[in-house]
Amino acid sequence: MSSEPAPVANGAAAGAGEVKPRRSRGRWWYAAAGAVLVALLAVALSSGSFPGFYSPSSRGGCGCSSVRKYTGMVEDCCCDFETVDAINEEVLHPILQDLVKLPFFRYFKVKLWCDCPFWPDDGMCRLRDCSICECPDNEFPEQFKKPYNGLSPDSMICQEGKPQAAVDKTLDSRVFKGWVETDNPWTNDDETDNAEMTYVNLQLNPERYTGYTGDSARRIWDSIYKENCPKYPSEDMCQEKKALYKLISGLHSSISVHIAYDYLLDESTNLWGHNLPLLYDRVLKYPERVQNLYFTYLFVLRAVTKATDYLEQAEYNTGNPEDDLKTQSLVKQLLYNPKLRTACPLPFDEAKLWQGENGPELKLEIQKQFRNISAIMDCVGCEKCRLWGKLQVLGLGTALKILFSVDGESHLNQQLQLQRNEVIALFNLWNRLSESVKFVHEKGSSIEEVIKQQSPSTVQRALQS
Repeated sequence: MSSEPAPVANGAAAGAGEVKPRRSRGRWWYAAAGAVLVALLAVALSSGSFPGFYSPSSRGGCGCSSVRKYTGMVEDCCCDFETVDAINEEVLHPILQDLVKLPFFRYFKVKLWCDCPFWPDDGMCRLRDCSICECPDNEFPEQFKKPYNGLSPDSMICQEGKPQAAVDKTLDSRVFKGWVETDNPWTNDDETDNAEMTYVNLQLNPERYTGYTGDSARRIWDSIYKENCPKYPSEDMCQEKKALYKLISGLHSSISVHIAYDYLLDESTNLWGHNLPLLYDRVLKYPERVQNLYFTYLFVLRAVTKATDYLEQAEYNTGNPEDDLKTQSLVKQLLYNPKLRTACPLPFDEAKLWQGENGPELKLEIQKQFRNISAIMDCVGCEKCRLWGKLQVLGLGTALKILFSVDGESHLNQQLQLQRNEVIALFNLWNRLSESVKFVHEKGSSIEEVIKQQSPSTVQRALQS
């Protein structure tokens, strides 16, 4: 592992040390220099004068030990960078973009007003973009307000308030038994407790730069890495703990990418755009962070593909038949796309983990560490950052639940039970990772070439503008 510090970001999970936009007119020259650099980067990227992000490479088998920068096999996975970029751009990203805008995946239930269990909340938000817009009661789907009525295999209870008096008996052999209230063992929040929960329209509260800075923001990531997910010498770390670190680092990198993608370049004119020097400084100049972003993407992809039968049979019911049919159709397109199944049939092999006599004990230890990371989200002193932090950590927790809380493919169909909110979080996390992978692929090497041609002082002024 690199000895470089962990990437610093805010956005979804907390933005330690965000770069603040200048407001003082007395420093107009520095702001101008930053704007010029961003403009030069944009011209260079649009001109197509730089080489592509990934160079051709031979594709090795799973377990390839030699991994080059941004090409070849993604470390600890069974898929290469080139394949990920191809299936993401051609298949997954377009479908996910449409899917998360539909009502079922647009509204997320979250408890935002929790006391930090570790230290007093002293975070401050500089910008109005730090706060969220809650949904009025008449906005989110009526079906979401009704209590869960999960079905056991022999149950005849109606589910989701549907008018049918009985269910088809073939449901006994189906995977999906209805949305249920069941706590996720990998996350801290009690998802069965609806007290103080609120619905948030994610489309109105995008993950972006918020101005959340200071010691509180920095302390979030410090606590995550130092206390629950320490950096490691790879030769001394077991595969399971290494995987946890890579998941958190990959999520962190994705958050940094989204901040750079949607950044307040000029507060006086409310100008938003891409902060490409920040993208390079926080992610691209550290190959390990790009590796971990792709690892997390493939990990979540594996969880979704493993739960294909369950997710295909799930009821995406919001009370709007047209939208619900479209949701069901897009989900099936994701789950059964032939290009995806052919190109990357096993993105990540979870069967290699938890082996040996210490496997069960190790799983409980790592589960506890991830629960602590989930609890730290209550310490984020920025509403919008806390929202996306909770959503994406729940999404990762759902992926972990699918892959590791049920033993084997055959038992998955009988034992897996997911909450509606877990599926919403899982797919929105997948979309966030997809967006990050796409942006890194499109801008990566071009940014690096332009940055290398700039003097260090010019780049630093752009980062501070």
